[in-house]
Amino acid sequence: MARGRFITLEGGEGVGKSTQLAALGEALRARGIDVVTTREPGGSDGAEAIRRLLLEGGEERWSAPAEALLFAAARTDHVDKLVRPAVLAGKWVISDRFIDSSLAYQGGAGGLGIEAVRAINAFGIDGWFPDRTLLLLHPQGAERARARDGAEADRIGGRPASYHDNVEAAFRAIAAAEPDRVRPVDASGSPEDVTALLLAALEDLL
Repeated sequence: MARGRFITLEGGEGVGKSTQLAALGEALRARGIDVVTTREPGGSDGAEAIRRLLLEGGEERWSAPAEALLFAAARTDHVDKLVRPAVLAGKWVISDRFIDSSLAYQGGAGGLGIEAVRAINAFGIDGWFPDRTLLLLHPQGAERARARDGAEADRIGGRPASYHDNVEAAFRAIAAAEPDRVRPVDASGSPEDVTALLLAALEDLL
């Protein structure tokens, strides 16, 4: 059986990842591809339990290293229970966030260092880096997220604007360093236009 593909959608708050996860999944299914959509933190029972620990509570709940390790633990379970089995069964897995979010949020904006966070995660995922990462960029992403979430923002989404500016800068640095894997996509157009751009960024894998 041919191996499937592992695709991830990345970006800061409010760039439209959840919308595009559903739309891209449907577009690929229309091409006859067996698609599994998932999210991080989460995607497996163990990872969903860790998600609640990570996103609920006050800012002081976890130190930066503890937060990074919890994300890595959730990701390991996600790969073990969902990503690896599905891809080896010939399916395409599309995930709303994966390792690059840890690199950008905890490594870049959180000050732990991108390479240090990469090393923590590489051990857990055992080489299961995405075949293609689609980085959604929107100039008003953080403002849209604040308007959407209001007082309901989670621990990470509710951090100051300066933190989220540093997240975007880290994402851009990762894309510049890994252009074969990470493809920036302008997410400021209509949802339909953005989906078309995502498909174009996957054309060589189809």
